[in-house]
Amino acid sequence: MSIRALNHLASVLLIALIVLCVLWEAWLAPLRPGGSWMMLKVLPLLAAVFGVLKGRRYTFQWLSMLILLYFTEGVMRAWDPGIGGVLAIIEAVLSAALFGVVLLYARATAPSRQPPAS
Repeated sequence: MSIRALNHLASVLLIALIVLCVLWEAWLAPLRPGGSWMMLKVLPLLAAVFGVLKGRRYTFQWLSMLILLYFTEGVMRAWDPGIGGVLAIIEAVLSAALFGVVLLYARATAPSRQPPAS
C-alpha cells in the first residue's frame, strides 16, 4: 500500500473515531442522561488531526501510543449492556485498525527506508 493511501486511510479512521466518540457520549449512549463530560476524550484525537492530514511522521508516532488508550476503553466497555457495548466494540475495532495503519505509515516513512538523495 502506498504512503499516500495509508495517509488517507489513517485520516478517515481518525475522523471516524472522533465522530463515534462524540456521538456516543453526547447522544447515543452517554454515561449520564443528557450527555456526558466523557465527550472531552476526543480532545487528544483532535490534536492529531492536522498532523495526520499533513502526513507528519512525528504525529503518527505519538498517535500510535495514544490510540492504545481508546482501544483499551473499547475493550473494557464492550461488556456494557445494550448499544453502549456495541459502540465500544466499534471503538475497539476502529482504534485497532488505526493503530495498524499508523504503524505501517511510520514504518514506510522511516528515514532508513527512503531512497538515498542523489
